[in-house]
Amino acid sequence: MKISDEIVLSARNLTRRKGRTALTLIGVVIGTCMVVLMISLGIAQSQANDEMLQSWGDLTQIQVYGGGRSMGADGKVLKLDDKAIESFKKLDHVVASTAYVSAYSLQGSVTAGTNDRYVMDLSNLTGVDPTALEPMGFKLDSGRWPDTGPANKRATKLQVLVGDYTGYNFYDSRKSESSPNRYRWQGMTDSQGNQVEPFVNVDKDKMTLTIKTGEGSTEKTQTWELEVVGHIQQDASKGWWTQSNIILRTQDLKMIEDAYYKMAKITNNNTSYDQVYVKVDDLKNVADVEKAIHDLGFENTYSMNQQREEMQKQVVRSQMIFGGVAAVSLLVAAINIINTMTMAIYERTREIGVMKVLGCELGNIRTMFLMESSCIGFLGGVIGVAISLLVSFILNHLSLILSVFGQSIDLSGLLGGGMYMGGMSSTISVIPPWLMLAALVFATLVGLVSGILPANNAVKISALEAIRHD
Repeated sequence: MKISDEIVLSARNLTRRKGRTALTLIGVVIGTCMVVLMISLGIAQSQANDEMLQSWGDLTQIQVYGGGRSMGADGKVLKLDDKAIESFKKLDHVVASTAYVSAYSLQGSVTAGTNDRYVMDLSNLTGVDPTALEPMGFKLDSGRWPDTGPANKRATKLQVLVGDYTGYNFYDSRKSESSPNRYRWQGMTDSQGNQVEPFVNVDKDKMTLTIKTGEGSTEKTQTWELEVVGHIQQDASKGWWTQSNIILRTQDLKMIEDAYYKMAKITNNNTSYDQVYVKVDDLKNVADVEKAIHDLGFENTYSMNQQREEMQKQVVRSQMIFGGVAAVSLLVAAINIINTMTMAIYERTREIGVMKVLGCELGNIRTMFLMESSCIGFLGGVIGVAISLLVSFILNHLSLILSVFGQSIDLSGLLGGGMYMGGMSSTISVIPPWLMLAALVFATLVGLVSGILPANNAVKISALEAIRHD
């Protein structure tokens, strides 16, 4: 028997009892639809969790903390210094590593305007390795990145980046501290409602960084002119300092610190950083890189991946519960298929006997029944996926649909509100192509497996007894 003949015969047999076939299909449709929707809800929740965590910080970034008693393999105390940063850079899947250095320990200021009228505190300086800025995910609104290379101790001009609101960090030193005109801030407006510009235009006005020690006759100072080479894009998830700080190269800020300690005659033996950031190439490699950092002896680390894994475990637990309910539906559908095929064999016993007498091979008879059960599974899967797509669309646009009828709904409480945490996403259900394909394959396999027992029973029927069957 040709395969085409088997297909035609199977299709004819399925349409012979349309009502019974339709009822069997409904079971597969419901099971497939429930499985797809339950998985789609979990996918949407995972994506919402990732969006929320991404707004809090970089998911592919690991923070390594110093200040502890980290021990190396040789038993010596480890320092979170430049040597440690270089060791992090050599790890597999690490694209960048840097410390964000502050200038809190320095005395001095950044000045601008006539007679250095406008002043900024040095606490608004941040040092970053220029080679790490772009790999770490920082972006420029304009200009270019600072040059790389070692610091020039004889330099009189330093390259810097500025933020959108850096100019508002300057205050008018000629105004008293109690004067409301001493400061300006972003969003400040005048009596006509016009936005007030900062005292200093960081692109046009000359800015000078000065460090000083002592007072009166013992005062010593050293100055550098600041050259703005670019505007960094504001990104609070990477650092609040991207909004309004002046960003120097780490090597330049350390050079300034050395000059300050030399002027102040202070011995600085602290070469460790409080915190170092490590950028990983892909989210899936974060856990491996974090383990590698622990193996180097630095146990005190944190990454958003740790929190993400906990959230994912909660999603998996929820999916297992819902998936169990959906699995029961498919089990019932499989039983219905077995029942339908068994009834079909009983009704076609004489037909099976005739086929055997005419010399039809047992394999062809088995294939015919397996094809019928597989077809039920496949058709049920197709309809189930189609209904799932429709339900998914309705869920994702439920607020809009209800608003057309003058109704409203609070989605924050749907399914425990997990996928709306922080209000990051309004997507309730996500059905990717691979899920549709997997659902079709799974439904077809359910039909195929369910038809094995009835098909085996069909080939065991005696030809002579089958012909005598009424």
